[in-house]
Amino acid sequence: MSRRGLIIGKFYPPHKGHKYLIDTARSHVDELHIVICQRRGEVPSGELRLSWLREIHPDARVLLVNDDDFDPADSAFWARQSIAWLGFTPDVVFTSEEYGDSFAACLGCQHFPVDKARQVFRVSGSQVRNNPFACWNYLDPPVRGYYARRICIVGAESTGKTTLARELARHFKTVWIPEYGREVSERKLELDGKYHWESNDFVEIAAMQCCLEDAAARQANRILICDTDAFATTIWHQRYLGYKSAEVESIANSHRRPDLYLLTDVETPFVQDGTRDGESIREWMHNAFITQLSASHRKFILLSGSYADRLTQAIKYAENCLGLETALTVA
Repeated sequence: MSRRGLIIGKFYPPHKGHKYLIDTARSHVDELHIVICQRRGEVPSGELRLSWLREIHPDARVLLVNDDDFDPADSAFWARQSIAWLGFTPDVVFTSEEYGDSFAACLGCQHFPVDKARQVFRVSGSQVRNNPFACWNYLDPPVRGYYARRICIVGAESTGKTTLARELARHFKTVWIPEYGREVSERKLELDGKYHWESNDFVEIAAMQCCLEDAAARQANRILICDTDAFATTIWHQRYLGYKSAEVESIANSHRRPDLYLLTDVETPFVQDGTRDGESIREWMHNAFITQLSASHRKFILLSGSYADRLTQAIKYAENCLGLETALTVA
């Protein structure tokens, strides 16, 4: 007969201590069930924690329940509820908590304590919530992707956005996301030497930019640098086709907003790299960004001066975006 185990907790949010508990439990049972308890208003939400645990532990069976009105000290009640949620009595319950013995006794099963003294991983969910950057090494990629701050650089053509993104990433020892639209532009030019833009091109660009950004956030070192985003794609659509796209705007509005936009001004020489064609409308593009950023209540800072000046300004504002955590060593 297969041996079935249970872990119950908030996983608010999941961290390496939880992973150690779950991995230990999984190695001792044939079938592991995890119950996530959520309450109204918790951030990150129970649904997110559910998706994270299912990704991190695909061989466990994870269930989400509401416990707004439950007494956390009533082991007998929790035992009855656990059996009702599972539809069976587990053979063993795994905990790192003091209540483990009484909870197991009420369940009528074995208790397997795991690192109750927190000697293996000295971290808690409240510590992560209070200062995720200080706990960065205890977080798995999907949780890092949630907590990573995002800085997005936007502006007209040839205003140093890509160079700035690359240098910011180097300074913070993190990753940066190139502009997917440039890749599409280069393909079009290679195909027939001209741009033949259609609205669907920008839908593809916006959607792919969002996917690339979310994937890179999981690999970021506390902060992600983005060379444009789906919001900027809405303005490029208007620039090339002369009207707005509801579909592109829907993609931009439904995606997570950056914590800060850095807008590069147009007081730099226009450098032709073989793909640019917007020297005459750089001022229009710049004003369009200011208008649309302001209208959508997106936080942005205007960067001006030389390239060196802009980098200095960008580093300062990115550090401000990180907050008090910038006192930490970014490694």
